[in-house]
Amino acid sequence: MTLSLMALAGLFASSFVSATILPGNSEVALVALLHQWPALWPWAWLLATIGNTMGGMTTWWLGRRAPTPKASKTVEWLDQHGAPVLLLSWVPLIGDGLCLAAGWLRLPFWASLLWMALGKAARYGALIVIARNLL
Repeated sequence: MTLSLMALAGLFASSFVSATILPGNSEVALVALLHQWPALWPWAWLLATIGNTMGGMTTWWLGRRAPTPKASKTVEWLDQHGAPVLLLSWVPLIGDGLCLAAGWLRLPFWASLLWMALGKAARYGALIVIARNLL
């Protein structure tokens, strides 16, 4: 396995872990990979998005296993706006909570997956554009 493939695998793993309740550093891994292998940006974008979305859906699944939620302002807000709120699943500190709450509220799997993936793809895409202009 080449060093660049190992770096892509590491980015995928870092992206997955970053979207769970465990701490991660996918942004640092992405920028480091782009610094070393700028031509790999499409693969880096794809793998970071897939890994981070899979991690977010793992958190969604964990929320799905919890008992039915009690009413609160946050639960009501998420329930009112539904799966499109998962566009914000990439936001530090609140993103994991949104994924967990979406599962807890039993928001539909496919809608949650779609909105989560779109938000995460946009975030990594913006990061890649910024990194490529700075590197």
